[in-house]
Amino acid sequence: MSVRDEGRQAIRKLKPGRLVIASHNAGKVREIRDLLAPYGIDAVSAAELDLPEPEETGTTFVANAELKAMQAADLSGLPALADDSGLCVDALNGDPGVYTANWAETPNGRDWNLAMQKVEDALSTKGPDASRDAHFVCVLALAWPDGHVEWFEGRAEGRLTWPPRGTVGFGYDPVFVPHGHERSYAELDPAEKHAISHRADAFRQLVSAVF
Repeated sequence: MSVRDEGRQAIRKLKPGRLVIASHNAGKVREIRDLLAPYGIDAVSAAELDLPEPEETGTTFVANAELKAMQAADLSGLPALADDSGLCVDALNGDPGVYTANWAETPNGRDWNLAMQKVEDALSTKGPDASRDAHFVCVLALAWPDGHVEWFEGRAEGRLTWPPRGTVGFGYDPVFVPHGHERSYAELDPAEKHAISHRADAFRQLVSAVF
């Protein structure tokens, strides 16, 4: 159960040592591992431990992040950090949102170029004056094997661009231009993205609370 469901008990501190990044997404694992490195955390991914990917049955970012973190912690016997994140487009009533990865699903795996095209096609049906405002949400859930969970939500505002630009990053990064910038996430140096991203925002909160 989340600590927020238990009356907001004191946040548990995370000690240096081994931790599971509960993801099979290589780009996401690399980004989180880079963020954890300065804090004495020996991060190993769920894929490296051959842990199964749980079915994401939650209808919110928090629910899915907690589900993934709790399963990884239970199966590994280690603290586990999971991320659930997504692109929310204003003109599409927040879609793809919590179903961000579903828009990329194909019989042969995830195709992010297809997902970006789906977003653009959906926007085109709204007319030439449709808002291209969007934001990314990231929820980081940190779980321990005894079932204790903490979560932290970050957000990054921006706008969509088309066609996709840049080769750095992953997912919808090539079509998202964060506010205050002219380059897409996929055109930014990783260090620049780490400083301003939705994941970085959530991570700053996590660091302040548990380290």
